[in-house]
Amino acid sequence: MSESGAGVRLTDEERIDWLRLIRSENVGPRTFRALLNQFGDAQAALAALPGLARRGGASASARICSQADAEREIKTAGSAGVRFLALGEPGYPWRLAMIDDPPPLIAVRGHLTVLERPMIGVVGARNASAAGIKLAGRLARELGEAGLAVVSGLARGIDAAAHRASLATGTVAVLAGGHSRIYPPEHVELAGAILKQGAALSEMPFDWEPRAHDFPRRNRLISGLAVGVVVIEAARRSGSLITTRLALEQGREVFAVPGSPLDPRAEGCNSLLKQGATLVTEAEDVIAVLRPILGQPLERAMEEPAPEPIAPPPPPVVAPGADERGGIVELLGPTPVSIDDLVRLAGRSPAVVRIVLLELEVAGRLQRHGGGLVSLV
Repeated sequence: MSESGAGVRLTDEERIDWLRLIRSENVGPRTFRALLNQFGDAQAALAALPGLARRGGASASARICSQADAEREIKTAGSAGVRFLALGEPGYPWRLAMIDDPPPLIAVRGHLTVLERPMIGVVGARNASAAGIKLAGRLARELGEAGLAVVSGLARGIDAAAHRASLATGTVAVLAGGHSRIYPPEHVELAGAILKQGAALSEMPFDWEPRAHDFPRRNRLISGLAVGVVVIEAARRSGSLITTRLALEQGREVFAVPGSPLDPRAEGCNSLLKQGATLVTEAEDVIAVLRPILGQPLERAMEEPAPEPIAPPPPPVVAPGADERGGIVELLGPTPVSIDDLVRLAGRSPAVVRIVLLELEVAGRLQRHGGGLVSLV
């Protein structure tokens, strides 16, 4: 059994509907899943979006991705060798499917078989020291030789060193932007080299230019793909520490390489070690922790697929009345609250609360957090 799911297979029409839905305004991965759970399929969810946005108090009509735009993206991406994998389809990495907000569609280029292997994240400072770059290369090479695919973010410094050292054994680059907008631009050649034995992966539109808030979003995919994350040089406030926080939330192992207390690039790693991260000075430190988790020699380790990710649609729910909606909205504020508490305090059925939350979300007025928490924007 591979690390890939073995569930549904979308038709070409369904794939276009999925792409239209996730590319529509105010529809993120969590909203996408809630919509499919509520309406059963993407086509029905697309039809419901205008009404949901209107009842949720949207000031303007929500932008819905057109069929022509979705078809154009699939065609353009396909001409570049990019394939769209849907959540639950064979080939979709099962570990990624298990996080709170897995992307409904991932755009993958290169050797998809690398996604079937256990992965280890290797991340760190962009302005890495020579020693940090050397150690990142050594660890990545040895972890790759042990049977792990190395996953990182194609950034300068530690990321690039880890990718280069694991080219021969297979490495996965998670992109913050689209496949046609490699960042940083000087890593276009490195991205091409990765594709010979590994893969590049993105959840963003093919021509998307990455922005600052896209990098933390990318980081959740790095940790989500991996069984654990190794941090090599990270300042106290850095993207690498965002990745480790996400890894902990996702139940992943966190490893850190110690550094000099005098080097600001070591502050983050040393802090992680104080908090209980596994200390790493060589690849065997990582392998010793992962071996019992994977249950087999790493080069043969295979894991069970994820269950079906999308629940069967519930019975149709009549749109809540103004009083019902108002009572639920009054309970919401900027502080995250659990949906279970909303149901209890509002005295309404879970189905009614779900519909109101969807209305607010599609209207751009609600934010979903991990652990079933929601808040007003």
